[in-house]
Amino acid sequence: MKLKNPPVNTLSLEFLTELVICLEKLESDRSFRGVVLTSDCPGVFSAGLDLTEMCGRSPAHYAEFWKAVQELWLRFYQSNLVLVSAINGACPAGGCLMTLTCDYRVLADNPRYCIGLNETQLGIVAPFWFKDTLENVIGHRAAERALQLGLLFPPAEALQVGIVDQVVPEEQVQSTALSAIAQWMTTPDHARQLTKAMMRKATASRLITQRDADVQNFVSFISKDSIQKSLQLYLERLKEKKR
Repeated sequence: MKLKNPPVNTLSLEFLTELVICLEKLESDRSFRGVVLTSDCPGVFSAGLDLTEMCGRSPAHYAEFWKAVQELWLRFYQSNLVLVSAINGACPAGGCLMTLTCDYRVLADNPRYCIGLNETQLGIVAPFWFKDTLENVIGHRAAERALQLGLLFPPAEALQVGIVDQVVPEEQVQSTALSAIAQWMTTPDHARQLTKAMMRKATASRLITQRDADVQNFVSFISKDSIQKSLQLYLERLKEKKR
């Protein structure tokens, strides 16, 4: 599955919906057992959530957008398929979250390809289920530090902290991901799927039981004048960089 939403694969409402539909189609076809998730945009895996969906819109739009983010996470995190990320570009914020839902992560060895949940750097807060997903991968102390500081890890540090499983030369990312998925598929599907569901049930259930409250919290937070101003300033800085 190649992410293709140029120029930087931002996760817009439309793109989030397309990704979920695509995964559902693959899951419904029993001839598919796994997915390698990668990018078709040079130098970027995914720049994360589309900030324009969270800036200057109505509360109803914020709610609709956040429900789509929740749905993407739940679908990917609980998928019966083997999911392997072939991370061939920068992978901040929502992009990082998407890879954390996968069973295995391979990152290209390029110092520009940093990965992490850097929400605090934008003046926003990663919700509890972002936190839980990262904590499950790298442990409590490393997650606490990474989230508070909004750290983006270059490849060597990403491997050291455990946010990715392998770092390989860029030209080997796809082949390494395919080798990894082949290894995961040597396990009988039913046993692997039941084990995955068991390992992830508590984390997924925590969001499922609080979905409505989580949406309300997001809408309330993102609608604050101070947060809107912070996002607007960030978007303006991005526009200036492109000029």
